[in-house]
Amino acid sequence: MSVTPEIHVSRDVQECVRKAAAFILAVSEQAIQSTGRCLVALSGGSTPRSLYRTLREPDWSVRFNWSRIFFLFGDERCTPPEHPESNFGMAQTELFQPLNVRTDHISRMKGEYEDPMAAAQEYEETIRRLIQCPVPDLPRLDLILLGLGEDGHTASLFPGTPALQEQSKIVTVGHAPTGIRSRLTLTLGVLNRAAVILFLVTGPGKAEMVRRVVESESAADRSLPAARISPESGRLVWMLDQAAAQQLTQERSQREGT
Repeated sequence: MSVTPEIHVSRDVQECVRKAAAFILAVSEQAIQSTGRCLVALSGGSTPRSLYRTLREPDWSVRFNWSRIFFLFGDERCTPPEHPESNFGMAQTELFQPLNVRTDHISRMKGEYEDPMAAAQEYEETIRRLIQCPVPDLPRLDLILLGLGEDGHTASLFPGTPALQEQSKIVTVGHAPTGIRSRLTLTLGVLNRAAVILFLVTGPGKAEMVRRVVESESAADRSLPAARISPESGRLVWMLDQAAAQQLTQERSQREGT
């Protein structure tokens, strides 16, 4: 049985990222109260960049208990960390360094490894060690931040690629159709074990795919990687600006939008 998504529509990108910041704060406080820490997997992209810049603002940064938050990544391009397209590099510049996040609270994917499978295996071991999660169990992260590609991909799970079929591993190698082809990515199994999945999507270029994924009326739409994100016992939250939400049905927008 698929989980019902919670959909929040904002006027513009800035309102969207402020709502996301408030939501992440609430999730982190709940996780810390429950387990003493919060495990967050980050994503790359222009909208997360805006989010990270908001989180580091003094009005926001002082509200977070950064000493109890541990950062992971949902995916990474197979590049060195200083590469301009590195997800870690962007988070390092926009979030970790400005906030002076301790290095032992950051676990990055080693995109620079010559063998991506070795990097995937090492990252899986890192996650299992951090969470004390033995094989074959899958870990439960408190919050995973995801984006949405115009082709329906999320993290580095692309349509029609073998990574979508991986059922036992936490981390695998993804293959993008363009750009930097080799990627590292969390698998559907661990994504769908998360306590909270937050899709953060903005811009008119994403509107058609938002409709296809969220309303997924056809078998083809339901097979899209992003449409296969459905937490087993967690929350699925979409935060959109009006441009990205413009093709959703009026009934859905009225019922679930804000």
